[in-house]
Amino acid sequence: MLAAIRNKMGDTTKGSHDVFVGSIDQGTTSTRFLIFNRDGEPVASHQIEFKQIYPQSGWHEHDPLEIITSVEQCIEGAVKDFETQGHSSAKIKAVGITNQRETTVVWDYETGEPLYNAIVWTDTRTQALIRKIKLRLGADRLQELCGLPLSTYPSVGKLLWLLENVPKVKEAYEKGNLAFGTIDAWLVYRLNGATKKNVFVSDPTNASRTCFMNLRTLDYDDQLIDFFRLDSSKLRLPKIVQSSHPEVYGKLESGVLKGVPITGCLGDQSAALVGQKGFTPGLAKNTYGTGCFLLYNVGDQPVFSTHGLLGTVAYDFGKGKRMYALEGSIAVAGSSVKFLVDNFGFVESSNKISELASTVEDNGGCVFVTAFSGLFAPYWIDDARGTIYGITAYTQRGHLARATLEATCFQTQAILSAMEKDSGHKLAELAVDGGMSNSDLCMQTQSDLIQIPVIRPKMRETTALGAAIAAGLAVGVWDSIDELKDINVEGRTVFKPQMEEAKSKEMFGRWEKAVQMSKGWSS
Repeated sequence: MLAAIRNKMGDTTKGSHDVFVGSIDQGTTSTRFLIFNRDGEPVASHQIEFKQIYPQSGWHEHDPLEIITSVEQCIEGAVKDFETQGHSSAKIKAVGITNQRETTVVWDYETGEPLYNAIVWTDTRTQALIRKIKLRLGADRLQELCGLPLSTYPSVGKLLWLLENVPKVKEAYEKGNLAFGTIDAWLVYRLNGATKKNVFVSDPTNASRTCFMNLRTLDYDDQLIDFFRLDSSKLRLPKIVQSSHPEVYGKLESGVLKGVPITGCLGDQSAALVGQKGFTPGLAKNTYGTGCFLLYNVGDQPVFSTHGLLGTVAYDFGKGKRMYALEGSIAVAGSSVKFLVDNFGFVESSNKISELASTVEDNGGCVFVTAFSGLFAPYWIDDARGTIYGITAYTQRGHLARATLEATCFQTQAILSAMEKDSGHKLAELAVDGGMSNSDLCMQTQSDLIQIPVIRPKMRETTALGAAIAAGLAVGVWDSIDELKDINVEGRTVFKPQMEEAKSKEMFGRWEKAVQMSKGWSS
């Protein structure tokens, strides 16, 4: 099919198979640059870990300039690898960006210099500040505008903290020189040469995580900015632009890919949904990392959750090609497996946990609520703690290993149930990626519990692929979303339900009972 499409295409970008797209994947602990071909396969990559700064308990920062350097070095490293294989860098038609969301950077608009370290999305220094803001008149109506509840998670609290605690930031604000952005805006600004070109933009998947953007209009909302007592004439905010566009993100100003356009940008969880080709309502992806992030495509109108989820933008590829999502997060996923390895010494490494769980036929009556620091979506129970129920003299290590894997699957089931109630769309299938998705047992259990197919692609670099797709669509590497359906399909694994629905419901009922019993341990 792809060959037929290529033969139809006349222009130089699409005329040959020999065309590539670069993808900057700027994550929380490392930066990567990957180069994809038209079949969505990575042909070269380079990765650099950068410094994590923890000035105090609960504080988490990054050096904004080190992030830029890491991106530049990764581009150089991947292109070197690419050219060693005999390719020409001139064949890289565009670059896309995907990034850690909510992480906040402030800089001087006139000099382009950062005024403080980047405050990372995981940072909780704003707890007391957010608690105060929640008491303000109208706080209960914010989520209906921006889709997010007031918490330490969005960028707004980080900005307010900086204005209160860093004199340089306050001074720049009073002068009208304070530029505020998430990592995507900072990257685009600096990669375009900073003050040289002043390309200051953000895409809706990132802008929607600030609490400043109206989810319906995809523009800044005066009501939101006023609520946070900010003066929009003093604060410079990036212009909100489409996630895929041939011009608005500018071009790389220096380095081995100088002159190559940046044409796509997506926050990491949205990029994974695009990389998993979750383009139609009712499709969802779950990334099983340290925690879990589940994004569910709800269509071209935003859905405001009444069941403990976040409303967000899936992607904005232009008129008629904009989709919204519901998002649910699980605090503990892969970290529960690590807990069994590090604290209990059940097995010598995390990838052996499935093997141990396979030594028994079921959980032996054990349910493990992995609420190490409370439960996230859709429960939001702060005072729950990790609890194991149903232990008897019969219980073996294998039963606990299985109950640990099941805990993430149960929480995913609870989020999907909430998503269906909020959206009115029945889920068709669940696309998966991330470390825990490598476990066949875990993914089969997931399919059994949610009673729909679970689809695991062979190539798991779905976040970086999503950014490459956004960039490639803007410059005609791919003509349309339809053309992407054969990408990253070969070698995928489909797990279909093998358990009777009645049994699945019974197991989930027991899990829900255990969740209720785990409440109130931390008063």
